[in-house]
Amino acid sequence: MKMRYDVVVLGGGAAGMGAVKGAKDLGASVLLIEREPFTGGVLNQCIHTGFGLQVFKMELTGPEYHEFYRNKIGKFDALYETMVLNIDFDENKIKAMNSEGIHEIEYGALVLATGARERPFEALRVPGTRPAGIFTAGLAQKFVNLENHLPGHRAVIIGSGDIGMIMARRLFLEGVKIEGVYEIMPYPGGLTRNVAQCLEDFNIPLHLSTSVVKIHGKRRLEGVTVAKFENNSPVEGSERFIECDTLVASVGLIPENDLVKGKIEIGPDEGIFVDDLMRTNYENVFACGNNVCIHDLVDFTTTEGEVAGRNAAMVAKGESLPPRAGIIIAGSGIRILSIHYTTATEPFKLYVRVDKPMEIATVNVNDKPVKAAVNARPSEMIELTLNPQKIDLKGKIIVSAKGVKK
Repeated sequence: MKMRYDVVVLGGGAAGMGAVKGAKDLGASVLLIEREPFTGGVLNQCIHTGFGLQVFKMELTGPEYHEFYRNKIGKFDALYETMVLNIDFDENKIKAMNSEGIHEIEYGALVLATGARERPFEALRVPGTRPAGIFTAGLAQKFVNLENHLPGHRAVIIGSGDIGMIMARRLFLEGVKIEGVYEIMPYPGGLTRNVAQCLEDFNIPLHLSTSVVKIHGKRRLEGVTVAKFENNSPVEGSERFIECDTLVASVGLIPENDLVKGKIEIGPDEGIFVDDLMRTNYENVFACGNNVCIHDLVDFTTTEGEVAGRNAAMVAKGESLPPRAGIIIAGSGIRILSIHYTTATEPFKLYVRVDKPMEIATVNVNDKPVKAAVNARPSEMIELTLNPQKIDLKGKIIVSAKGVKK
């Protein structure tokens, strides 16, 4: 089946829905392609609160946020349970497949909103067997919240990412004994509010500079050995065995960009490089959300999606967008940037992460202070608003952070 749309959006999560709305608001014809049978992405299994504070100015659960925003969009064309097989960026064509057959879709502009995937436990290279009972945090969340199945009865959480801490609380409330959350770094890997609300409020212990060094069990997990870590190496003699039947790994997310590798400019952290218009190295291809960089709040990804959708609609209708005028480089103290190029035309949001904890961090742009952050940590984004009327955003722009190390 052949189709033609002004804007095609790949991915129906928070960023993808934002892109659909942004393009629709400018009157563009829009097609959403989603591999699940519904929109929402991970929102559907996140039944905890904490969503919507930026977009709706109220605290919502994931499904509530999804429904509220879905209602804002209205009707649009979509292909669900559909996998994209190939994208021809030169011919502006997509080949996709579902139960109805092969679809050939021509687009005026394309928005990539493919999100991120969980880093698997195998990436940690922990010695031992691989019995049943080892889950990523997202899979455990899906089992409990959507399938109504408990993964086990006595759990260890490895990694202190946000979903790992949220699942520690969720499993605790379902009667699972949580032996502890073990984080190899000397600081938590998730938001401060989740440390307080998910762990401290329920007396779930958080063990920093500690991680799993061995797995025990054949058919089913029987326990793990944990040890203290210094300089990323286990401390000899600090090992101890913990009996458990469930291990939940919350060790980070990886931007999902396998479909466009080698064609779209991608950084060492696997995120797509975009400018302040959310435009990639192709003039009519845009990207937004967690496939650009891993965000703290779903609200941020929705806002990025709206920007990408609006600009994609403008390109599809034949309007010219301003060329790139500057390149943003991560300087000392900065680990992650959400945007790598500027057009130096309008103010825009830039999200950054520091590379180490700082009690007070000053974020600088070309050595000019633009924001101070208290208790800055790599796990929490710092939001900057850069205005080309106040800061020179042409040429080489170096973003750095200085502060007192914790």
